[in-house]
Amino acid sequence: MPTAELTCEEEGPTPAPLVNAAAWPLPRGDMRPALFVPDATAAERFFDFFASNIRNKNTRRAYYRAACAFSAWCETRGLHTLATVKPFHVAAYIEGLTCAKPTVKQHLAALRTVFDWLVVGQVVAINPAHAVRGPKHVVRTGRTPVLEREEARALIAGIDVSTITGLRDRALISVMIYTFARVDAVLHMNVGDYFSQGRRGWVRLHEKGGKEHAAPCVSKLETYLDDYIAAAGIAHEKDAPLFRTTGRATGTPHRMLQQDAYKMIGRRAKRAGIATRVGNHALRATGITDYLKHGGTLEHAQQMANHSSPRTTKLYDRRADEASLEEYEKIRI
Repeated sequence: MPTAELTCEEEGPTPAPLVNAAAWPLPRGDMRPALFVPDATAAERFFDFFASNIRNKNTRRAYYRAACAFSAWCETRGLHTLATVKPFHVAAYIEGLTCAKPTVKQHLAALRTVFDWLVVGQVVAINPAHAVRGPKHVVRTGRTPVLEREEARALIAGIDVSTITGLRDRALISVMIYTFARVDAVLHMNVGDYFSQGRRGWVRLHEKGGKEHAAPCVSKLETYLDDYIAAAGIAHEKDAPLFRTTGRATGTPHRMLQQDAYKMIGRRAKRAGIATRVGNHALRATGITDYLKHGGTLEHAQQMANHSSPRTTKLYDRRADEASLEEYEKIRI
């Protein structure tokens, strides 16, 4: 079997640019993989897979880049047509990926589903990725960094709230911690998604898969959101983004993106003296873990986090870490 030497970040030779890239929903600037678009029929079927079959934009982007990476790998090895791709080629490609196992499995899943789509569309006769096995990856405990309760309090308390930006950042961080919300759901909130019901503030979260989830706000979160909205003067803009940029870079404020939130959280954590490398998901994990460590139940945590399976929620249960540390500290050598 040929040896593959490709990291997940490598793109290989630059493919030909998209024809009418604006006509289909992929990030601007992405290129088309030559292997999958040898003619108009194959190109139409290939792009239809991403435009019609995948609704989640993150999955769409990840699968498309996996297809581009495989196409570039094939081109460097003289595989220029879909008919020449065999299962051992796909196996060699997967074997040569040097990224994390979940990413390798994602690459294989992308190739399997793309080729399945092409088989159904009669572009290729067989799916060469169907019989290829990916690496085993069993996860019992999540690897997402989690802040201790005092660290989370220090993160929030360390924000300078004398500016609108500080009020915004405090409110955004608090929504993720106190409601266990995914960053995408928080950033897609409009002003009207914070509302009153039964003398209590609520947030409406638009989760992945088209799920809508409402969560009540604890008193601290109510205060933080009220202070931010009042200072920003956006209470009447019900259909406008709740969390928006300052507009310093572009001249016009717009809805914050995941990378905006990631950079902001990193800056705030550094200023608070937190050594743990935290990102968007760490705040969600922090809220869930703190809830479970202080008497919360797994059943309720699953419901609050809007998880479809309790196994996913269980990944955030770090109570065993403390018990394990106590046991290791019994070693008195």
